[in-house]
This record gives sequence, C-alpha cells and structure tokens, in this order.
Amino acid sequence: MNNVLITGGAGAIGSHISKKLINEGYNVTIIDNLSSGHEFLVPKEARFVEGSVLNYEKLAQAFNCKPSHVFHLAAFFANQNSVDNPEEDLAVNGQGTINVLKLAVENKVKKLVYTSSSCVYGNKEIMKESDKLPEILDTPYAITKLLGEEYCKFWTQFHGLNTVILRLFNSYGPGELPGKYRNVIPNFISTAMKGKSLIITGSGEETRDFNFVEDTVDGIIKACFSDTKPGDIFNIAGGNETKINNLVFKINQITGNKAPIIYKKRRSWDHV
Repeated sequence: MNNVLITGGAGAIGSHISKKLINEGYNVTIIDNLSSGHEFLVPKEARFVEGSVLNYEKLAQAFNCKPSHVFHLAAFFANQNSVDNPEEDLAVNGQGTINVLKLAVENKVKKLVYTSSSCVYGNKEIMKESDKLPEILDTPYAITKLLGEEYCKFWTQFHGLNTVILRLFNSYGPGELPGKYRNVIPNFISTAMKGKSLIITGSGEETRDFNFVEDTVDGIIKACFSDTKPGDIFNIAGGNETKINNLVFKINQITGNKAPIIYKKRRSWDHV
C-alpha cells in the first residue's frame, strides 16, 4: 500500500512531507482544520479533508484512505499559545492524539510517527538522554506533547501499534508564515521587512537549534520508513547553536533593516 495520512498536513512541515512523498509515488491524504495551516500549501495531488483531530467523524473520513503509515503532526501550537489557552491545548494535544491512535489501530496502520517537541527537555544543558526529563515542564504545551509521547508508548505496549516518537527542534523555512503564536524566524523576517525594530526577549545570548524545514522533513520521513523499534524516540535536530543576537543581525543585514534592536524582559515561562 502506498497510502499515507498526514494530520496537520497544511502546515509548513506537513506540506513539505506531502510534496516529497507525492514525488516518491505515495497517495497522500491530509486532514487539517486550518487553525494554523493554510490550504494553499496543500499540494493539488493530495486528498484534503478539512477538519480537526477532535472531530472523530472527520478524522475517520480521512482514515478511509486505509493508510499504511500515519504522520501525526496536528497540534495546538505552541508554548505561549498553550499558556494563554491551556484547555484547548489539552484537548487537541491530548484527546486529539488519542483519536488518531485509536483509528490507527482500527485501520491496522503499519507505523505511526508522532511529532513531539524539544520543549519536553525543559532547561537541560544537554538534550540527549531521552529518559532523563525534568520533573517540572515550562508550559502546558510541553506537558501535553510529553503526554502524547506517553499515549504512543501505551498504544505500542497495549495495542501493538508500531510508533516512533520524534522530538523536533526549531524548524524554519518556506511555508512558515508569521503570526502571534508562530516561530521567531518568520516573525523576525516579517518585522524586519517592514523596517521595524526586532524585539528580543532576553539578552540575545540565548541559543537555539534551528533546522531548515527540508532537513526536518528528511529526518521525519527516514524515521518513518526505517527499521525502528516500536516506541523509539529520536531528536530531529542539527546540533548547532545559534545565538538570537546573531540571528537578528543576519536578518537585519539581509533585509536592510536599520531599526534599532529592542531588548525586553524574558518571558516568564522561557527558562531555556
């Protein structure tokens, strides 16, 4: 079977996955409620179901393609949004994930890829030991992404579903549009193109592991179609530290933005 299902497939990462798989001869079905994704990112060759993973009927309709593999990317994104809206975060990342897992078992899916997040590590200097996580997580999003991991482990152990858990670090690239709760790179670029000051929350000496979306997607697809053990956990990261100050300098340089940088107090939940 060459049928795959991507939840949250109208987002930047999901749409890149779908394009690559279509080019490799797969039949792709996408379900997305377009809360943060965009229909124009969905390839015309893909079957598109507009709906939420919380809508079991719509989700079952998406599963009608009888996928051999499922990429579960649909999520309530991300940290600040979850702080502002913890109930919705829990619903989508908790119940939504359960719905996907249940239908994956019912439809005899060969393998399910669950995209978790590096934020489950909290403020850890070295993010390599998958079994050594902080006792207290920084945001509801981190809590519910880890919750999704635990549900995957349970469905693997109890229901025999082959799952692989991927902790994604900071992905960026085409298809990632700016917005209130979106990632820093598209928001910085959008602001700089308007000639406005970029706002850094902190000293700017903080570092992040930024990964180009095509590299992220390459890791996700390889994890799906490689011989992993059920319940395996992998970091999808480059292992390269980029200072936010250096990122801002580069974006201002590329866009020709001359507005001064503004430094503000670090966000209350951001300890990394």
